[in-house]
Amino acid sequence: MELRQLRCFVAVADEQSFTRAAGRLHVVQSAVSAAIKALEADLGAVLLERTSKRLQLTDAGAALLPQARATLGAAQAAYDAVHEVRGGLRGTLRIGTMISIGLVDVPALLGRFHEEHPAVALQVKAAPSGSAGLARALFDGSLDVAFVSLPGPAPAALTVRDLLSAPLVLVVRSDHRLAGETQVALEQLADESFVDFPLGYGNRVLTDRAFLQAATSRQVTLEAVDIATGAEFVRAGLGVALLPDFAVPGDPQLRAIDVPGSDLLWTLSVATSNRRPLTAAARYLLGMVDEFVTSPAGAPPIR
Repeated sequence: MELRQLRCFVAVADEQSFTRAAGRLHVVQSAVSAAIKALEADLGAVLLERTSKRLQLTDAGAALLPQARATLGAAQAAYDAVHEVRGGLRGTLRIGTMISIGLVDVPALLGRFHEEHPAVALQVKAAPSGSAGLARALFDGSLDVAFVSLPGPAPAALTVRDLLSAPLVLVVRSDHRLAGETQVALEQLADESFVDFPLGYGNRVLTDRAFLQAATSRQVTLEAVDIATGAEFVRAGLGVALLPDFAVPGDPQLRAIDVPGSDLLWTLSVATSNRRPLTAAARYLLGMVDEFVTSPAGAPPIR
């Protein structure tokens, strides 16, 4: 079993295509196919089921995938250690982020990192499946670092450091029946149409849990994948929303109303997997993060 074979296997599993895997690895497709066949022969098991319409992992392939990622990660860590001693970082750093988080200037952070470590290839993935999807990618080794919002205790397999917290407030249009209120209880919102986030988003977890604790049902009529779009849907009169209080600063068309007595504190964190050692590149990036946290009024960074 060779590292080259494992790289090909992981690439095919990720891309679900030999052609795309070859493009990702910058080799010809026949080389990827040959590497997979040799790996299957070494292991005495079929790893991938190939049909005319799709390609998927067998049970053996699913069992191998996390181990393959761990092996490649360990090899990368060894490679990084040598190059760190020699005064330079190399390799690939895979970063996951929520869509339009705003509170971390990710482009500036990565720009500075690239300026200081130009030999490290950066891969950035914005997860449409929210923080839950990013956590799964950290679990399975397809990401090294992720910016997430994970309410409740951190999963045992992750190391999570909180960066900033902000309360969720009820956001309504300025002509809404509640626009003149300064506070509102969740029980008053049972008949409202809600703009919310898909299942798996930290905001959605907080809101669903708060309504469950208040024994109050609600109707979600629209889902947005980022905070700015959620505010725009409210502005268009499509519903109300519970959003971080920094989402509507000074907007004359929107009103932000406090929701006291509910556990609605949204937290932005940076997370890594503790199932494998951090690469040198990941450690350097984590050391730079605080400098690029942008704190809205009333929400100082967590130190």
